[in-house]
Amino acid sequence: MSKPIPERAVELFMEGFNCSQAVFGAFAETVGMTEAQAVRLSAALGAGVARMRDVCGAVTGGMLAIGWKYGAEDGADQATKSACYARGQKICLSFQEKFGTLICRDLLKLKPLEGPSPIPTPRTAEFYQTRPCAQFVYEMARLVEEELKDEE
Repeated sequence: MSKPIPERAVELFMEGFNCSQAVFGAFAETVGMTEAQAVRLSAALGAGVARMRDVCGAVTGGMLAIGWKYGAEDGADQATKSACYARGQKICLSFQEKFGTLICRDLLKLKPLEGPSPIPTPRTAEFYQTRPCAQFVYEMARLVEEELKDEE
């Protein structure tokens, strides 16, 4: 891969992909998918899961990579489930420690809406200047990459 994964994640975000797509897409080669498959799989998880502003898309994208690498293939495999959850919790807690929350609306300091809207925020120069999402994408990709390297 030509670029470090966290940098590729930010690049994908800057190309217009949501946070989940940017993070998971950057791990496409690592998990044995094409980038197109990875961004499509993670598409509905952006903007806090389907633009509901709940768990940050960068976090869900990172957890997809962890699950793909370490997830149990047998529903009765409690040890593998626990080990996967432990890895995910380690990453989530590090992210939460750095940014204060895992929740999209809180990370972006958004006021609660009366109802969610499915319409994405237009990606303008102002959007990229005012939204801190690129730093969330970078940090989650870095944390996941670090976890994957620790295993090697």
